[in-house]
Amino acid sequence: MASQEPRNPRLLRVAGTAEMITDDLDQLLEVLPPHICDPLQALQERRELLEVVMDLGREPEARLPGHEVLLSTHAVREEDIDYVVQRIGVFGDDNRAGIERTLHRISAIRNREGRIVGITCRVGRAVFGTVAIIRDIVESGRSILMMGRPGVGKTTLLREAARVLADDLGKRVMIVDTSNEIGGDGDIPHPAVGHARRMQVPTPLMQHAVMIEAVENHMPEVIVIDEIGTELEAAAARTIAERGVQLVATAHGNTLENLMMNPTLSDLIGGIQSVTLSDEEARRRGTQKSVLERKAPPTFDVVVEIQNWSHVAVHENVSEVIDGVLRGQPVLPTVRRRGPDGEVLIEEPLMPRARTVPLPDADRPAFSPTTRGRPRSGGIADELGFEERRAAPTIDRRPPPVEPSTTFRNGRQAVRIYPFGVNRSRLETQIRSLGLPAQVVGDQKQADVVLTVRNYYRRK
Repeated sequence: MASQEPRNPRLLRVAGTAEMITDDLDQLLEVLPPHICDPLQALQERRELLEVVMDLGREPEARLPGHEVLLSTHAVREEDIDYVVQRIGVFGDDNRAGIERTLHRISAIRNREGRIVGITCRVGRAVFGTVAIIRDIVESGRSILMMGRPGVGKTTLLREAARVLADDLGKRVMIVDTSNEIGGDGDIPHPAVGHARRMQVPTPLMQHAVMIEAVENHMPEVIVIDEIGTELEAAAARTIAERGVQLVATAHGNTLENLMMNPTLSDLIGGIQSVTLSDEEARRRGTQKSVLERKAPPTFDVVVEIQNWSHVAVHENVSEVIDGVLRGQPVLPTVRRRGPDGEVLIEEPLMPRARTVPLPDADRPAFSPTTRGRPRSGGIADELGFEERRAAPTIDRRPPPVEPSTTFRNGRQAVRIYPFGVNRSRLETQIRSLGLPAQVVGDQKQADVVLTVRNYYRRK
């Protein structure tokens, strides 16, 4: 994450965004066996409960943030699992079920014969007010992709975005609900989605078809999708975006870099292709003949990396970010934090995005799928396509001036490093992660020191 970067904070005041949580926890406890339900009722941290785990032959446990609590000294029996299964909805092809008119999710673990031997009861909560941290982006009409680790709150934020778009902005919102996690179990959606309409998906394999059906049959202005995970779903999302419909979705992965390294979902950010340049063009750019470039405009305009409900990192121009990564430039998102009083603090990087600067061949990083997303030496992808470059004005490729008085918050003056034969992108990442008072420059004349490897140093 780029939250360790030196940043320029500015305050965005958001009024009337107090959080209100609805969890319907009592309805979940009613489906649990009494000897498991009673300890949960007495648990002081009950409102922070994440999930209840019941595995055959093991003690049941409650999972809370950072720790687990055993609910019984007796191992779970088949009768306990049957007790839960008889009181919930039907399990689908994805082994997920729910409780009608709630957001809880019950997932099953089966043995080889298909018999259920384990159950995970995950608490579903509707948290009103969480969307305030990105509300201005949601209201802008741009397509938004949310990413983050499991359980971080992607679906909660997605649900709240659907409600705001439908109720506060009066847009025609259609939710494509594959596992009933957005709108809850049953035929009637949970009140947390407001006036947004919902289309249920009979099987996860049909999600891409239902996405297209939603656009063709119901004329939505916004499509809301949870967990885009296959190539067909990525293609359907591109089709929807090309029809002028706003997309708000989540996808597997923690960061934008994860998406670039995923060959199945890289089309969501425009895709990456290898391009062979002519000798003249390669000399003009100062690169080798084979480079990597973005294939097409990204499906999503904005990517939001979610750390938790009150801390996100936002890439507000995905096309520029992808082009920058392919050039070996640092990815510097804008970090947003939400305070307890509802105010949103927007922290912008002090370091501007690097401009294209001709570098020595040994220090010319590029993105390569053969290195699983790690930069390699030997090429810089160009931001513009061939036809766009013909009409584009001349780009100033001179290195930007470096202020000699650059200092960090601890008062130490930044050391200006010129890397030769060292991957620039990885060097900048390490400087940011360690918080070192150093700055990478693209011109040897502006540098205080030259950093290289032993092999280049021996060859002078």
